[in-house]
Amino acid sequence: MSLIKTEKEIDLIREACDVISNTFRLIKPFIVEGVTTRELDIKIEEFIISQAAYPAFKGYMVKGKRFPGSACISVNDEVVHGIPGDRVLKNGDIISVDLGSKKNGYHGDSAYTYEVGEVSPKIKKLLKVTKESLFKGIEQAVEGNFVNDISVAIQNYVEGNGYGVVRELVGHGIGRNLHEDPSVPNYYNPDNKVRLVEGMVLAIEPMVNYGSFEVFVKKDAWTIATRDGQPSAHFEHTIAVRKGKAEILTQWD
Repeated sequence: MSLIKTEKEIDLIREACDVISNTFRLIKPFIVEGVTTRELDIKIEEFIISQAAYPAFKGYMVKGKRFPGSACISVNDEVVHGIPGDRVLKNGDIISVDLGSKKNGYHGDSAYTYEVGEVSPKIKKLLKVTKESLFKGIEQAVEGNFVNDISVAIQNYVEGNGYGVVRELVGHGIGRNLHEDPSVPNYYNPDNKVRLVEGMVLAIEPMVNYGSFEVFVKKDAWTIATRDGQPSAHFEHTIAVRKGKAEILTQWD
């Protein structure tokens, strides 16, 4: 797959991203105490399909195992890839909803961490810093910069606030495939020498832990959680690299 997309391809990616943006608008009122993650997943799947699209994560295969949900829904210390199920949301929880859609052969990808009811000030700050770090990275997603400029901007902001940047999971290119080159780490990688060119489309997604950056995979073989049990936040946008300023293709509100 080409790293650089045509304007027609970007328009098609934008259509897939619009489905995600509208899905976030749909589910926000339902993220309340007492709802289960499966109930949210059902609403997400029904809506995406109603938009002549397909939930890109459903059936996604890694190491011979297919992801069973339409969305990755991760709660509290779960970083990413949480499987929707019978877990009931409680006041004070945080819930990261990661959405992917495929429409007309192209993909969109975005994530948002929501507060359930009233959360503690320390959690509010974690979410604020993680979201701000995403936009610090997006500011660097312009022609002539390097992927590492995105990575360093995110890492410096996160670690400057005392949080841990997850190493095992990174952002990525996106287009006909959900995951394409280049990799977009949220930390400096001296081996990553990719220069940004207008027309690249990237999913930038800082995953930030309140404590250590270390994570592990739960027994379900999908859910990744913080090793120290501290909460984690995840924000993601699909963007197009442009000259001077990146174009954000997904929206949350």
